Amino acid sequence: MLVTNRNRLDQELQVLIDKCGTERTALMPILQAVQRKYGFITDFAMQKVADALDIHPVEVHGVVTFYSFLSTKPLGRFVIRLCRTISCDMAGKDRIASQLENELGIKFGETTVDGTFSLEWANCIGLCDQGPALLVNDILWTKVTPQSVLEILEECRSRLSPHALQGEEEYLV
Repeated sequence: MLVTNRNRLDQELQVLIDKCGTERTALMPILQAVQRKYGFITDFAMQKVADALDIHPVEVHGVVTFYSFLSTKPLGRFVIRLCRTISCDMAGKDRIASQLENELGIKFGETTVDGTFSLEWANCIGLCDQGPALLVNDILWTKVTPQSVLEILEECRSRLSPHALQGEEEYLV
């Protein structure tokens, strides 16, 4: 199974590299595409990207570990990133964080046992006048309240129905 997954990943990486090119500037678009498709970036993927771009693997690893929206570990299907700037703090970020942790039964930096949700901090979402703000995957939520946390989680859970998942690929591990 692991060999099959690596062969498939190898083929998919080659398609990305053919599309993005082999210049150093292709590094971020390739890594972002891998993150989007698989939910995280494996050591194998980092090595293959380094080889294709003719750069040292430690450079690729450095980029992956520097940017908070890239991950070396599997994250949940829904990654919730709560802004932790001072403006969101002043707007009630701690209440939102507590509500999320209580509802999901996990702390920030963790993923639910079923792999559905991950909680992560974001250093800035860029909407300081509309805090507290959070991202669920790529969907932005502003002026979040403890009550809207319940609505956000319910919307995520509704997307887990068998009908909503038709045609979606599973992450390779």
